[in-house]
Amino acid sequence: MDSSKSNNPVYSNTDSGKVDISDEQWKKALPSDVYHIAREKGTERAFTGKYWDHKDVGTYYCAACGNPLFNSNGKFESSCGWPSFFEPISKGSIIYAPDNSYGMKRTEVMCGRCRAHLGHVFEDGPPPTGLRYCINSVILDFEKAKGLEEKARTKK
Repeated sequence: MDSSKSNNPVYSNTDSGKVDISDEQWKKALPSDVYHIAREKGTERAFTGKYWDHKDVGTYYCAACGNPLFNSNGKFESSCGWPSFFEPISKGSIIYAPDNSYGMKRTEVMCGRCRAHLGHVFEDGPPPTGLRYCINSVILDFEKAKGLEEKARTKK
């Protein structure tokens, strides 16, 4: 666990229990950039996040609580400037809410464990789902798959 997670008592890649802590506890537990996205529904500028063009094989987790969100095999290049996925790792890993802010009708996606804002989902993605989960890099952690590094290199 890196130092940014060491102050976070709810961070776990294996605990699936729902997280319900106060805003003050989140402020203490999360780095300011993660807090801004997760709790204030912020967004990062397009083409600036560490994962928008990331190609390693592995799993993406919620940076606020460690919940598994997406597999790299569900990631695709959408040219929107944010990491894009066509499906979550499981039905319960993501929850949805209408978002009518800024005069737009969108669907917000949040972590199914801690309700952190992740981004939005759109209906312009590739098969098999036709969905594009447009996610902020700041709210993602990534763990490279063990034993698949060589296999991933040979695909390039």
